Amino acid sequence: MSLDWFSARSLYFPACAAATSVVLLGVQRIFSAPLSENTRCSTERRAGSVQRLKFAAHRVGGANIFCWQLARLLACLVLVVLSALDKKDERPDGGHDVAWHAPSAFQWSTHTTALHTTRLSWTGAALLATYGYSSALSMYTLFTTPRSSRNTQLHLCVTLLSTWFVYVARDMYPLATYTLVPLDAADPLLWFKVAVLSVAAVVVPVCIPHTYIPIGASIQNEHVPPEETASWLSFVTFSLLDPLIWKGYSSLHLSYEDLPVLADYDSAEHLRQRAFPELDPFESASFASKPRHLVFRLLRVFRSEYIFIAVTTALRVPVSFLAPIGLNRLLTFIESDGEGAVVRPWVWIIWLFLGPFLSSLVFECYAFVATRMLVQAESILTQLVFEHALRIRVKEETLHTDVESESNLESSNTSEAVPAVKTVRTGSAAEGSNGQTKVPSSTARKADNLVGKINNLVTTDLNNIVEARDFLFLVIYCPLQIIICVWFLYEVLGAASFAGLAAMVVTFPIPGFVAAKVNQTAKERAKKTDARVQQVTEVVGLLRMIKLFAWERKIKERIAEKREDELTWIRKTRTMTLINMNLNFAMPLVTMIVAYATYTMILGGQLTASRVFSSMVVFEMLREQFRMVGSMVPAVIQAKVSLDRLSAFLRSTELLDRYAHLQRADEDVFSAPDQQVTGFQDSSFSWTASDSSSQSRSGRSSTPRAGRRDFALRVSGSLQFVPGALNLVVGPTGCGKTSLLLALCGELHFVPQTPAAWFNLPSGGGVAYAAQEGWVQNETIRENIVFGAPFDEGRYWTVIHQCGLERDLSLFDAGDMTEIGEKGLTLSGGQKARVTLARAVYSDAAILLLDDVLAALDVHTSKWIVDKCFKGGLLRNRTVILVTHNIPLVADIAAFVVSLSPDGRVVGRGTVAEVLSHASSNSKLVAQVEEAKQMDDKVHSVLDAPPLDRQQRPGGKLIVAEQIAIGSVNWEALALYFKSLGGVTFWVLYFSCLAMSNAVILMQTWFLGYWAQQYEDAGEGHAGEVPAGRYVAGYGALVAINFAVYSAAFMVFLLGSMRASRIIHETLISSILGTTLRWLDVVPVSRIITRCTQDLRSIDGPLGLVFTQTAETAFGILSRLAAIIVMSPIFVIPALFVAVVGRACGQVYIKSQLSVKREMSNARSPVLGHLGAAIVGLTSIRAYGAEAAFKATARERLDKYTRVARTYYNLNRWIGTRTNAIGGLFSAGLAAYLVYGTVPKASTTGFSLSLTVAFSRLILNWTRNLNQMEVEGNSLERIQEFITIEQEPNPTESGIPPAYWPASGRLRVENLGARYSLDGPPVLRDINFDVLSGQRIGVVGRTGSGKSSLMLSLLRAIFTSGHIYYDDIATDRINLDALRSNITIIPQQPEMLSGTLRQNLDPFDQHDDVTLNDALRAAGLVRLQEGSDTGGRITLDSAISSGGGNLSLGQRQIIALARAITRRSKIMVLDEATAAVDYATDTAIQESIRQELHGVTLLIVAHRLRTVMDADKIMVLDAGRLAEFDSPRALLQRPNGLLRSLVDESADKDELMTIAKAGLLQT
Repeated sequence: MSLDWFSARSLYFPACAAATSVVLLGVQRIFSAPLSENTRCSTERRAGSVQRLKFAAHRVGGANIFCWQLARLLACLVLVVLSALDKKDERPDGGHDVAWHAPSAFQWSTHTTALHTTRLSWTGAALLATYGYSSALSMYTLFTTPRSSRNTQLHLCVTLLSTWFVYVARDMYPLATYTLVPLDAADPLLWFKVAVLSVAAVVVPVCIPHTYIPIGASIQNEHVPPEETASWLSFVTFSLLDPLIWKGYSSLHLSYEDLPVLADYDSAEHLRQRAFPELDPFESASFASKPRHLVFRLLRVFRSEYIFIAVTTALRVPVSFLAPIGLNRLLTFIESDGEGAVVRPWVWIIWLFLGPFLSSLVFECYAFVATRMLVQAESILTQLVFEHALRIRVKEETLHTDVESESNLESSNTSEAVPAVKTVRTGSAAEGSNGQTKVPSSTARKADNLVGKINNLVTTDLNNIVEARDFLFLVIYCPLQIIICVWFLYEVLGAASFAGLAAMVVTFPIPGFVAAKVNQTAKERAKKTDARVQQVTEVVGLLRMIKLFAWERKIKERIAEKREDELTWIRKTRTMTLINMNLNFAMPLVTMIVAYATYTMILGGQLTASRVFSSMVVFEMLREQFRMVGSMVPAVIQAKVSLDRLSAFLRSTELLDRYAHLQRADEDVFSAPDQQVTGFQDSSFSWTASDSSSQSRSGRSSTPRAGRRDFALRVSGSLQFVPGALNLVVGPTGCGKTSLLLALCGELHFVPQTPAAWFNLPSGGGVAYAAQEGWVQNETIRENIVFGAPFDEGRYWTVIHQCGLERDLSLFDAGDMTEIGEKGLTLSGGQKARVTLARAVYSDAAILLLDDVLAALDVHTSKWIVDKCFKGGLLRNRTVILVTHNIPLVADIAAFVVSLSPDGRVVGRGTVAEVLSHASSNSKLVAQVEEAKQMDDKVHSVLDAPPLDRQQRPGGKLIVAEQIAIGSVNWEALALYFKSLGGVTFWVLYFSCLAMSNAVILMQTWFLGYWAQQYEDAGEGHAGEVPAGRYVAGYGALVAINFAVYSAAFMVFLLGSMRASRIIHETLISSILGTTLRWLDVVPVSRIITRCTQDLRSIDGPLGLVFTQTAETAFGILSRLAAIIVMSPIFVIPALFVAVVGRACGQVYIKSQLSVKREMSNARSPVLGHLGAAIVGLTSIRAYGAEAAFKATARERLDKYTRVARTYYNLNRWIGTRTNAIGGLFSAGLAAYLVYGTVPKASTTGFSLSLTVAFSRLILNWTRNLNQMEVEGNSLERIQEFITIEQEPNPTESGIPPAYWPASGRLRVENLGARYSLDGPPVLRDINFDVLSGQRIGVVGRTGSGKSSLMLSLLRAIFTSGHIYYDDIATDRINLDALRSNITIIPQQPEMLSGTLRQNLDPFDQHDDVTLNDALRAAGLVRLQEGSDTGGRITLDSAISSGGGNLSLGQRQIIALARAITRRSKIMVLDEATAAVDYATDTAIQESIRQELHGVTLLIVAHRLRTVMDADKIMVLDAGRLAEFDSPRALLQRPNGLLRSLVDESADKDELMTIAKAGLLQT
């Protein structure tokens, strides 16, 4: 395109753009639906001028937008006027010319001039039409709504921008050259027109805010999100965060409410609507029919984001070459003294600024979209996993799954997990879980765990997936960058660049080999980390048991052993990383040396300064690509593995039958003939579909796998529960009573036995479920009972009364607003059971499934529940199915009874008499039932409490809010890390190596400049006189020295960081193991696990990395500053100014970023906590039909996390744009000074610019690293907080008891008082008693009377006063480990370790199998399994899942009893140790204890009076005081005694009297 053609026709371009716009707008209007909105209402028509302006401003989105649009309209009108008034000037030869062209540039004949004059008139008209059209569009946008004018705005901007670009090419570009002049220079108003046009075409579109348009009617923000209304300028520079930044700088802490409002497109509800049609198996029509990999589905969901990312990634490549090209051209200009130059040097100086600045802007825009996509993906995938988890079948072990087949790969992804407590007791699986499988010990470690798997999916795997969001760098950026680097090097060095490229190709396999080794060591390290994390997770979940058993020291040693294994592999991984890093650093240097050597020694070229310093920058970029590839490939591989795991979870996880039927349309559905019937017919149920597939139609497994317990619930014939009445489910411990309830709920896999088989639970009227182990949320008592239902005050307080909770609420300062705490820690076992019952009763469900809710209650409370609740009005005409062992208490109101055999078969159905009469073994129970029927109904007022204050009272919060530090990271936290790194020797060695390394790096740059200077001094044609070989060897030697010194510094810090990781981990674990039980009550387990996993991972990795980068950058700054002082002293002050400004920006930024980071750390935990709690209570949630409410809560918590996370990532963009702008200005300023302020010399200029660019980059990197270190230091603060928690007394030399102690089990208590916290109310008052060695003491009392508190006091687990003497030695003078090692307690809720039964009984291998089997026999396990087949028996090799989830509660209590027997302590405490077993088993256990534990002092807490009625003495507690203490016979003789009242209320009163008199149990 010639200059003549461009000058004559370029002014037609804007008119063409305007004409195209007219056509497109017309087509759009023809094919679009007519606008329904009326832009002017009647009120506006009647309003005055001022009001009309206000209406107009409101219509377009606010006064600010209205003013900008008005300014653009005025600018367009000014351009119209200027174009219309533009006069033609007559030429000297009779022609005419328009002032828009320079007449002196052309020579015309008279005829040609006439034609030219006509053409110029048309160009003026074209411009006039263009400006007129733009004015019309501006007027339209000013008086219409944003929805109507969205397309119009775009057309207006394009039209004006095309005109502006024409003038830039015609009149602004020539100013940057030596050979061209502006084409319209003759126009005196040229620059005024350009200025007005720039306002209309550039300033207004860039600065005008966007109008907030809600995405949909269902998603609208109360406040306008600033991100959706920011202008393009504010958005690109992230100035929209300025108010937040300055508010954070001026305040102590930014709270969550101070953060910008969440944008509509970030809300969890919108993201769900956007992604689930593609990702969710039940909402995506193509998920099953088109089994595409999940990565392609995610790409489809985020297609617009990835298109933008691809464009910005590709755009960043050419932009990043602006600075190298500018440096090359500038040095070439200096070398040639400007001869032959076309472009002025200030252009190249501007390029030195624009290169890094534009590259930064492009990158920050890319990062903005990428991090937004990251947070959105976290929200989407978390919702996806959570909602799918609500559909899956609950089982403790899911062997042979597709996910498990990837266990080898999976281990590499769990190293950074923040797992929840790996216990799946769903509040439902307690007794019914006996139907679940047990695996051999070799397989137990591989057994999958539901909570653990889901937690890993939403933490580690989700992390891996989002970390690979930059995979387009490998596909687009790196290849383009390498291609352009090679092209640039060829332009600078010629054929020598191919020699360097050949060296790169030859050495390329080496880093690949090393990277493979790095990957192998990383996998091994991940396995060790996973082992430690699993150990810590289980220990934290069982911390109360560990403390009560005095296992702290041995557990700490076990964890330390796992930690040492992990640190060994961390050290190996870091060493391999150093080798890989050095290779990635060396390869481009080798390439550079080969290229320079070839260019000088073989091709004989002159290595000028322009070639050296510009190629150095490109070689640095090439090295960066190698580093990027090396770091990105493992991340992409890990993301692929995690996506496979997520896909397997969505596709292969076993679902409930009702969801599986939806996926398999051909599946036969067995439905009941009458949908209102509750019951079964010819049905069999298993815990997994895989179990059922191995069973024959008869329900028996032909060849059960070794060590596996195959269980099936079998119902032959028809079993229909009586509607509107109380139905009982009875049977021995472990027979599958809970399984029957869960089968009704659809939780088990249905296996029809005949074609007429069915089961049915009518859900139209609602279903309520109360689990045996009461499932409660970490909310208040009221919120747990109401459970999201409408609050009916009258009904609520009636439920409280009928469930016997009035007296309990009166004991709490905050009444029913008391927070229950994690796992219901605030409540006793009986209180938790009654809260769970109250929830079921309060609901309006027509069917109530109650799983042994009476087991944890004393006689008084049980009788109250039966009389007030079961016989009360709230349960009238409601179907109640109750699992219970306490048949006598409810026999008179039960309309129907189902009896189960030990092998899970229904052996009886009908009335109580009909069922029990079929089994001679139940003759005793039949007699008890008959006796109960003859008893008078009498409900004493023992449960009556003072009138309860029903007003809401504050102060019921138990769980302390997580502390958020204020201001900078405190020195105590940093000192913890720095001191742990090492002493003076470490710091001297490390800093010395860093100083030497930076000096050598500086010498390398100077050496290249000196080498280039030799060619300048030798002159043209004398290149052969320069000894190139010597210089190549010298440069290579400097590179080798740098490698050696830097490697030494790296290894010194590596050893120090390993020491710090070991010390901090040991200190943290010791602090947690040594804390008080009260602290464990108020701090959630998930918070402790986060410190031991996520925060500790920061110490092992990111913190050390950021610190080394900060230290290296600091030494680099000092060395460059020294060189700048020598080479360009005048720039010392600007350099210091940059340092001060950069640090000031960092200080302003870091105050806000630290606050947001702390809020972000706290915002993620509630999401994981809610997910974990929901999985634990999955059966209850599904039974109540509360899935939608839990999904809504999950979305609310995700929105909170998303709001904080988006702000956190956006703040990084804010500091990035500003620091890069400062660095670019400093480099451009130095270049301008060297070119225009001195007599420039190419080598000196190149060296100075290299130093300056490096210096400014290091200054800003140092600022970033320092800020990032403060951010990572948040983990140090959180760990430091847990190191300084309250501690139990440490062991002392004086606290070691004599070697003979304890010789007996005598226990004497004097004036004992106790409270759970120093400022809390007393729970025990003035307790005095004396127990002789070997006596059996029964401890009874109402719920909340202080029985468990007394037992904890004996172990000094709570704050006590008074004196306790154990074998005549005061327990407060003995070390806690010695005391607790010699008192064994069996809690009401026993805890199990994952592993084999042998490992649970003897975790530290102190006993042989004979001793362990004897303990099991004494505990009653052998008797319990009589009649069971071999495949279903529990042996020492049977696997126990974490928490004992694959055992019933009764079985766990028996194993806990066996563990206590194994310890052989002189004092043993049984706290409701047999509450969950049937009466016959309980009787046998007590008989066995009496025989096996002869000489052992037994304190037996029990609600079953039969358990303690043959004790030597019975202790009756009431409201924390010892009310009665004597032999049972003596206490029964007190007419008004508390024990006497309990016995009188019992259905087996006469038998209890007989036992007490005889002093032994009747068998």
